[in-house]
Amino acid sequence: QVQLVESGGGLVQPGGSLRLSCAASESIFSFNAMGWYRQTPGNERELVAVITRGGVTNYADSVKGRFTISRDNAKSTVYLQMNSLKPEDTAVYSCNARRAWSVGSLDYWGKGTLVTVSS
Repeated sequence: QVQLVESGGGLVQPGGSLRLSCAASESIFSFNAMGWYRQTPGNERELVAVITRGGVTNYADSVKGRFTISRDNAKSTVYLQMNSLKPEDTAVYSCNARRAWSVGSLDYWGKGTLVTVSS
């Protein structure tokens, strides 16, 4: 069973920075893509950033220029560097890993880590 363990969440003031980590129990190259999603109460989970096996990255418009997704293959870990944080970035951030085949795909999720941006 694939395990994804997030860390790095917490309370930060507006304009501050945090780095989230997602440690996978298997090689991150075994996944087609890995990414970060976030969710606030009453809202659907939204994609924040994704990195493909080939290293292509994609970001939600709301975080472009502020957040950076990266990976350390040797540590099987994906990171989300969050700078210039805003109160509206407050959410539970969850790590996702996806395996895809011609007939479908399978998603794995971490339990999430809370990020609170407040003064």
